[in-house]
Amino acid sequence: NQPELERLGISKREYEVLEHIALGLSNQEIAEKLFVSLNTVKTHSSSLFSKLGVRRRTEAIRRAKELELLP
Repeated sequence: NQPELERLGISKREYEVLEHIALGLSNQEIAEKLFVSLNTVKTHSSSLFSKLGVRRRTEAIRRAKELELLP
């Protein structure tokens, strides 16, 4: 749902983090997969949660599915 991603201002990297969160990966595992630091993953997650209006990983997944950002 590209229009919704653009409306929310979710970057490509934030979306990649969201996809990995949905797969159940830890922040450390996401950092290793994306070749970034743990702090970078935390920063992207925090920004993503803010844009989705959520506080937790499970809420982010649920909200992303509601918005049809994730299958």
